[in-house]
Amino acid sequence: MTMFMRVCQRSVAIDGCLHLRRAFRKCTCFFGPLSRYVNSASGTHSVSDGDVIYQTFKNEDGNVSVAKFIAALKEAGFRVKDRRLQETMANFAQYLQQENFEGFVDETTFRRSIQKNIVLIEKALRGDFVIPEFSQFTKHIEEIYHKCKPNSGGKVADYIPQLAKFDPNLWGVAVCSVDGQRFSIGDDKEHFCLQSVSKCLHYPIVLEDLTAEVVHRYVGREPSGQTFNYLHLNSQDRPHNPMLNSGALVLCALQKPEWPLADRCEYVQEKFKHTAGGEYIGFSNATFLSERETADKNYALGYYMNAHKAFPPNTNLMDTFELYFHTCSTETTCDAGSVMAATLANGGICPLTGEKVFSSQTVQHTLSLMLSCGLYDYSGQFAFHVGLPAKSGVSGAVLIVVPKVCGMMVWSPPLDDLGNSVRGMQFCKELVSLFDFHNYDLKGASSGRKLDPRRRKAEVQGEKVVSLLYAASYGDVTALRRYYLSGTDMTMQNYDGRTALHVAAAQGHQEVIKFLLEKCEVPVDPKDRWGFSPLDEAVRFDHQACVDLIKHHLQLQGKTIQ
Repeated sequence: MTMFMRVCQRSVAIDGCLHLRRAFRKCTCFFGPLSRYVNSASGTHSVSDGDVIYQTFKNEDGNVSVAKFIAALKEAGFRVKDRRLQETMANFAQYLQQENFEGFVDETTFRRSIQKNIVLIEKALRGDFVIPEFSQFTKHIEEIYHKCKPNSGGKVADYIPQLAKFDPNLWGVAVCSVDGQRFSIGDDKEHFCLQSVSKCLHYPIVLEDLTAEVVHRYVGREPSGQTFNYLHLNSQDRPHNPMLNSGALVLCALQKPEWPLADRCEYVQEKFKHTAGGEYIGFSNATFLSERETADKNYALGYYMNAHKAFPPNTNLMDTFELYFHTCSTETTCDAGSVMAATLANGGICPLTGEKVFSSQTVQHTLSLMLSCGLYDYSGQFAFHVGLPAKSGVSGAVLIVVPKVCGMMVWSPPLDDLGNSVRGMQFCKELVSLFDFHNYDLKGASSGRKLDPRRRKAEVQGEKVVSLLYAASYGDVTALRRYYLSGTDMTMQNYDGRTALHVAAAQGHQEVIKFLLEKCEVPVDPKDRWGFSPLDEAVRFDHQACVDLIKHHLQLQGKTIQ
């Protein structure tokens, strides 16, 4: 354990939670998984789960600062009230007799406190969550938030009186990763109604109950090209898709029609709560009444559909309307909505509870329709520019899914002419311009200059250096030209300070040297950690043509040849 102790102490001597997490990763690289066991017959001991964590966070007295430990967890994306850490947090609060977690605990208390949640804590501190550098990711999200905030375009929906009362300056953003990493900013706790966002959450519930085959006997899968409440059906006299008002009415008609209406409403709301991992899901009775009083077009749509036999047999039309208004009037927050989106991003498994709410096939169907039909008659444009499954509502909410990465809910009441949140649409475009989240961000193409939050910055940079030096080593000018055209820094150095020019000179690749000096215009005389220049390398390995070429460029730059 001597080497282990040195690594921990050297790393912890540097202040800051990021360094603590890096120290933890470094220690586990030396010693492998925390739960490793050596043959007990040999008399050797096992390294328990808490050893590396304790050694990383302990101070000179052998105690652990609870505040610093929790700060490291927060940086990884945890919240103090995360139910997955409730045993650990309850233990710390009990030992410290306070809830602000200021104070120290000894080794025994620390180990006992974290033991119930050790697997999750270990994963977080190793940086093994889907977004390993979560604090860096959230800084970018915060920048996008502030960039969109001054946008004063659009108008708050006024055809439903309750919606017209919202302040147009309200603006909230929340993110939840598939590992339950959380971030929110702005008016993220403000209550608002789901409105049409409920459609992408109600659809998978009905699919789970009835199967896709049954559901799509009554509703299609195609974009309509029309507004969300347009009186129009497809050629089979069916709604075009479940993301329209007509399609949502069919979903309500299919949802447990034999049950009493109150039970049906409660059932849907409970399912929403499971999708949100127990986060806030409420109901706005005022909005419900307001919806019902101003629903002439929805009533007309329902009766039009009924006349064309678009509903299942024996549908109670008034109950169908009531259930539809109820789902639209379901209240949530950006924070809770991001968990709902993350459940879809995670293949139907809620990241906060681990509950399998929907099957992976149901989620596949849902995301496909969100991508093609989720933004009213802006859906095609959104798929083109943003390329992510999303669903908007006239309350100003937009639920966004980045499959296998995270879910987001953004909300701001002012809408554009197509009924989508103005700030929400700007946020989505800014998001995919910065991160390679677009479905068709192909590696090596335009996404080469975008950020991938799923990878560590050091890992990405290391791969670039290795690729660059490898190409130089093998004289691959074609690969080097590709790196240069994609914006790669051709002067990058490895750990020893060696550049592509050093490697090319040592290997005698004259064409590579010529390309680097004449096309890329890299410095001709960089020094590595031992003080060697590319000219020194060419001389040392007796590559005379390379020596002459480098000397020529030194003379052109008026530099002294030693």
